Amino acid sequence: MSRLNIFVGHYGSGKTEVSLNYAMELKKQGKDVIIVDLDIVNAFYRTKDAEKILNEAGIEVITPQYANTNVDIPALPADIFKIFTDKSKTIVIDVGGDDDGAVALGRFFGYISQEDYKLNLVVNTKRPLTDTKENIILMLRDIESCSRLKVNGIINNSNLSYDTTTALISEGEKTVKAAADELGVEFVFTAVKEELYDEYLKLTDAKVFPLKKYLKMPWQIQ
Repeated sequence: MSRLNIFVGHYGSGKTEVSLNYAMELKKQGKDVIIVDLDIVNAFYRTKDAEKILNEAGIEVITPQYANTNVDIPALPADIFKIFTDKSKTIVIDVGGDDDGAVALGRFFGYISQEDYKLNLVVNTKRPLTDTKENIILMLRDIESCSRLKVNGIINNSNLSYDTTTALISEGEKTVKAAADELGVEFVFTAVKEELYDEYLKLTDAKVFPLKKYLKMPWQIQ
């Protein structure tokens, strides 16, 4: 854990769900947490969708002004700068997908590069652009180039939504670990949905991080 905890990844990597769960875990540890939705393009899943749950947990949420609207303007809120000025806060930043999203992150290079930050690449090996070790490395390099920041952690979040099995997760973990080893980057943990957590612990010696499902499809919201 660092003061700034940043999550990047390919569209469909599950980085937003990982970000939300990580923010909740930090809050449980007694941290004063702010989560930032740094996706400047209206995405299918985004931090804004869980704002009510986060606020109820005592987590402040900073989102783009036009998040979850039909207004397609890549505008970031002015109050985002307070995450760099108030050092008492622990920050989670959910960045938009791929290298395109990393461009927004690069806007704050001058601030982030002066901090103790952790930039985590969240990988789902069941997505086409991160399905092999070589593609994971290419994705990481593109994100580093656009953000001008060093990725210093890789997270395995291999899944097929409701069709996810422990065997699938384990296969993804091997691929993600291979990429991390070749890059000399820390393998942070494997993210596993809650119902598979206990079963998966028996299959790996890696750190395992349980994921609670916070994001829902529109027809699941009551």
